[in-house]
Amino acid sequence: MDSGATGLEMSLKFSRKNKLKKKKLDRLIYVRNVDGIFNHKGPIKHIVEIELFYREHKERIETDMIEEQKWSIILEMP
Repeated sequence: MDSGATGLEMSLKFSRKNKLKKKKLDRLIYVRNVDGIFNHKGPIKHIVEIELFYREHKERIETDMIEEQKWSIILEMP
């Protein structure tokens, strides 16, 4: 979890490893890294729909899928 994150992000590698089905976006989303520059892997082209469970809470969410990253998933924390 990241209290500074502005969205839900998943790496392509993590989605493939877990056999998650991706959906193509109608338009590209350009992403900036924490340092303000555009991500060198390019824009977001797909999203992945997953069910998120935490204690008694269950929610169906969509996460942006970003090309190969060092992390697996970033969960935005309000």
